[in-house]
Amino acid sequence: MARPTMAQDIERRVKELILERRLASGDALPTETELMDLFEAGRVSVREALKSLQAVKVVEIRRGYGTFVGSLSLSPFAEGLAFRAAVRHRQGEPGLAELMKVREALEAGLVGAVAAGVPEDDLDVLRGLVATMETEAAEGGRVARATDRAFHLALYASLDNHLLSEVLDAFWAAMDRVREDFDDGHQDPSVTCRQHREIVAAVAAADGERAVRAMRTHFDGIRDRLNAG
Repeated sequence: MARPTMAQDIERRVKELILERRLASGDALPTETELMDLFEAGRVSVREALKSLQAVKVVEIRRGYGTFVGSLSLSPFAEGLAFRAAVRHRQGEPGLAELMKVREALEAGLVGAVAAGVPEDDLDVLRGLVATMETEAAEGGRVARATDRAFHLALYASLDNHLLSEVLDAFWAAMDRVREDFDDGHQDPSVTCRQHREIVAAVAAADGERAVRAMRTHFDGIRDRLNAG
């Protein structure tokens, strides 16, 4: 195994520094000169490390102001998912299907927990989104991806898990970035509405098994469209 470069070692040490000092997104980091002294490293290596960390949202470099802890967004993760899926799909491999299979495992594994106790306010949001789907289907002949995406994110809001919300949104962002390879416009919008309505009904009834079945049925439809694409 190749030894890490000086810049890679500095990347690791900057991350450790953020953890040790309990810094949060937006907090200031030591200046470039201070990092050079702290790590006994040259300016080129420090700059290379900071640029790499900026690319994955760990740090944010604000010219004229300094370096700060970044947003720690999962957008680089989403970009990686999207690129991998697109490459494999265009090589005739099941890149998109694999992406959807992981998302299905995640959602089907969680929806039972949601059914155990979803607040009425969350149910109202979900019912409202299904109503929006029905309006879109009636007026435009299809359900907007943004509405579908909002439904799936709102479904897990009661779990109060910020990381989960980011991961789910990363999967949606990845699918959106490769959607030119996946034409879902031919799906019957009435089926989409019915499937989402059943998910809400199962969750509202606190029936975990029914909710899991409804979610898997929904993904069966997505899988059929992928296989037909």
